[in-house]
Amino acid sequence: MRILDAMARTARSIWIMVVAACLPRPLSAQPPSSAESLPPAKLQECVQVGDDEARLMCYDNVLGRTPPDSAVPGGGRKGGLLDGRWELSRESKRGAFRLRPYQPVYLSPVFWTSDRNLLPHTPNPRTTVTDPQELDSLEAKFQLSFKFKMAENLWGDNVDLWGAYTQNSRWQVYNGDNSRPFRETDYEPEVMLVVRNDYGIAGWRGRMSGIGFNHQSNGLSEPLSRSWNRVMLLIGLDRENWALVLRPWWRLPEGQGDDNPDVSDYLGRGDILLAHTRHGHVFSLMGRHSLRGGGRSHGALQFEWAFPARGSLRGRLQVLHGYGESLIDYNHRATWISLGFSLVEWF
Repeated sequence: MRILDAMARTARSIWIMVVAACLPRPLSAQPPSSAESLPPAKLQECVQVGDDEARLMCYDNVLGRTPPDSAVPGGGRKGGLLDGRWELSRESKRGAFRLRPYQPVYLSPVFWTSDRNLLPHTPNPRTTVTDPQELDSLEAKFQLSFKFKMAENLWGDNVDLWGAYTQNSRWQVYNGDNSRPFRETDYEPEVMLVVRNDYGIAGWRGRMSGIGFNHQSNGLSEPLSRSWNRVMLLIGLDRENWALVLRPWWRLPEGQGDDNPDVSDYLGRGDILLAHTRHGHVFSLMGRHSLRGGGRSHGALQFEWAFPARGSLRGRLQVLHGYGESLIDYNHRATWISLGFSLVEWF
């Protein structure tokens, strides 16, 4: 009997140990997760990232996690800056006629130029100003931009039709002696047919290509009228938190009534955008060129830096040197510097 009692007590003790091991520990006894052990400042940087895909990549970078760039069955590769912005993979599709970010949306109360364009001119005498304008070197600038999918999955799930609209204005808000006029507003609607790609080249992933029609004008009458129409190609690649977008274009001829017949020799025949995101910061470098030599060789280089400010608001610095900051200045060379804040960035 003593042996049986000892065996029963032993079994009861083992059972109590097993049950205790299966019960959840108190919260105070649980080891902190990797996120809890991180400095709050690092996580706050990710919270301030507006784009969903970019914010997820920020968390992955902070936690030291490298998600595989695996293929989505039947839907191309998911992930990357371009997929998040253009809904390239099947899992990223969100349907038609919903507004999406396109180019940055910002307000720059400080917009300064090194050389005012007091006498805008073109080879067309009807669009050449003869009386100098009264302009300040310091003004304000803002831009609105969005895109929306007009049709999704036109051929299989590989081709989408997008519409987009961008508008930017330069406002002589500090020019009280001249009634604070809007100096220039450029309007840019466009339509793009975008095809998903999936190929590798020198460590980059080719994500997308496309073709589109682009119209840009300032809506003014002569002698300040400026406009052009372009057929544009689109090639997009990315890697980790980098994106590279190439846009060669061909201007549609307008005949003898052309407001600005030499616009391609200044605003160029293509541009390249290189963008990089890191902990809520967005850096971008854009270059464009006429792709001509001699006296027709002109272009511009633009640097932009957006940095966390408060919540989804970001501070923003933009520096452009060369030709064509706006349509009215398409053949005017200067340096422009703007400082402000943005609600939407490239990525």
